[in-house]
Amino acid sequence: MGKKTIIIAGSGVFGTAIAERLAWNTDNQVLIYARNSDVVEEINTNHKNSKSFSTRYINKNIKAFNNLETFSKASYIFLAIPSKAILSFCNQIKEHVKDNTLIINLAKGMSDEGAFITEKLPFKRKASMKGPTFAIELLNGFPSAFTFGGNKEDYLIVKDSILKNTALTLDYTNDIRAVELLSILKNMYAIAIGLVSGRYNSPNVDFLIYTKSVNEMRKFLTLFECESSTIFTYCGMGDLGLTSLNDLSRNRTLGLLVGKGFLQDNKSTTVIEGYRTIKLMYEKTKEHNLVDEYPIVTALYKLMYKEESLTDYINTVFK
Repeated sequence: MGKKTIIIAGSGVFGTAIAERLAWNTDNQVLIYARNSDVVEEINTNHKNSKSFSTRYINKNIKAFNNLETFSKASYIFLAIPSKAILSFCNQIKEHVKDNTLIINLAKGMSDEGAFITEKLPFKRKASMKGPTFAIELLNGFPSAFTFGGNKEDYLIVKDSILKNTALTLDYTNDIRAVELLSILKNMYAIAIGLVSGRYNSPNVDFLIYTKSVNEMRKFLTLFECESSTIFTYCGMGDLGLTSLNDLSRNRTLGLLVGKGFLQDNKSTTVIEGYRTIKLMYEKTKEHNLVDEYPIVTALYKLMYKEESLTDYINTVFK
């Protein structure tokens, strides 16, 4: 059986890290798509991507390219580019992608129109893979996990063939929308937990709000007509725990800074995925007259968009 050609669309930190892990499986021929020709040259010549990891070398068998025609060679494409750019990018490459190529979305977020990304992808065979995975830990080779949302046969191929010898673990659901939704919600709730962490620095308080957040996330799954039990997968409680309780998380860091009083206007120069999600999800609850059933989201919205005080936020989420 020949090598499987796998393309990682995106040469950022996560794309580079997942490429490294997939290259552990010598049956995989791993290619990275990078728009920047300097990145392509550096990967192919020096086996480094210094824009993402300045001091690290990557597997010498990983190759890079920047011409869209090369996508025609792929049996599997992992999308590791910013969520807001995915749909326009996929429309550029769709003429080169074979009908039986499996497209796996790794990005965590919604499109610019507030849509679930996988539902808008212009491909026949698609899936979503999300989980508690920081890029640096992937690069360092630590055992890590994802939830695979999609067709059961595709899941088994990825688990048993693509991820063989990579120390990457999968659990499964056929509810792709649930996987996408949970990856969006966890960013918002990481801000919520970061806020109380910044104020109290207390594990008791963190897990009080963590538990309330899990319950609200389950309600959102039902609201979006998803399977509520998906909260118990790697992309649910697992990713929420990683993102909301670890200081490597940008969304948690935003909450910490506001909670400690360093960001009085709640603004940040860093793109924070959860910030936009707060508005989208509050509007969803308002549309269905369910604002009172989602007190954390409501309190977040009032704090971040209506300039209510942190004290008001604290009083609401502790009730």
